[in-house]
Amino acid sequence: MVVLVTGAAGFIGSHLVDALLARHDTVIGADNFSRGKLEHLAGALASGRFELIRLDLADETQVRQRLEPAVARYQVGALWHLAANSDIAAGQAEASIDLRDTFLSTCRMVELARRHAIAEFAFASTSAVYGELPGALREEGATFRPISNYGAMKLAGEAVVNAALTEGLSRAVIFRLPNVVGARATHGVIVDLLTRLRSNRRMLRVLGDGCQRKPYLHVRELVDAMLYIWERAPGRSVCFNIGPADDGASVAEIAGQVMRAAGVQAAIEYSGGTRGWSGEVARFNYCIDKLTALGWQPRQSSSAAIAQACAEVAREVGPW
Repeated sequence: MVVLVTGAAGFIGSHLVDALLARHDTVIGADNFSRGKLEHLAGALASGRFELIRLDLADETQVRQRLEPAVARYQVGALWHLAANSDIAAGQAEASIDLRDTFLSTCRMVELARRHAIAEFAFASTSAVYGELPGALREEGATFRPISNYGAMKLAGEAVVNAALTEGLSRAVIFRLPNVVGARATHGVIVDLLTRLRSNRRMLRVLGDGCQRKPYLHVRELVDAMLYIWERAPGRSVCFNIGPADDGASVAEIAGQVMRAAGVQAAIEYSGGTRGWSGEVARFNYCIDKLTALGWQPRQSSSAAIAQACAEVAREVGPW
């Protein structure tokens, strides 16, 4: 199959590209390089089955002039839309960022799929669509109360993708991602803490009170789960929570793992408050019963994923 992957040079996108190429698919990668890195795609570019296109996916002119000729030439069969604004705090400060980079980019890709008869559409959504709700978050019969612009625009994106099933798409697969960690990370708590620790080895500033607790999944497990769902989940409209089988890891635990990975012992200074930034969901618990019933089981706990990711990212951020 020929597959279009947006956000291809980013953290999750580049790992997905590698996995698709390993399956002997041909891949077109699209990225605006706001956070993506060319070195993430070194293996893909050497494969002979990957074409990279740099463009702003929210810009209709660029989509038509730069992306559509390749889509038409290759006769793309599936579109994996991973591109979005990944800086949630920036989206809170300026709502137009998520309106453009998270929502409008999704609309453009749905339009592209319709124009070029791309039958299958995969969409990377987020736990942030649920907001702050008590109990384990489930896909079926869920209430949605996002507290960030990012979560709100991802929820709107889900609606746009599902609406396209009435005209154009034959299948829509939505993945609600947890916090994802691992090599090539371009953002997130581990990258932030390691960057701060490298600039000040005596004092590590941590946002919030350290008690924020969320589920974490290593990026390779995430990609494995997404492909498993893609291949095996029945139905035209498919939606799955993806995550570990535990209630997560705390920010205080992550700070300790970061220092161990860097071989640095620093005093911790908490900024205070129950959340690190406006729009952060400080605590949530995923129910993955639907995913385990399909047959996929996570191999790592949140703590194990954090430990592995800290070691990987410390090597990338170093030397120490």
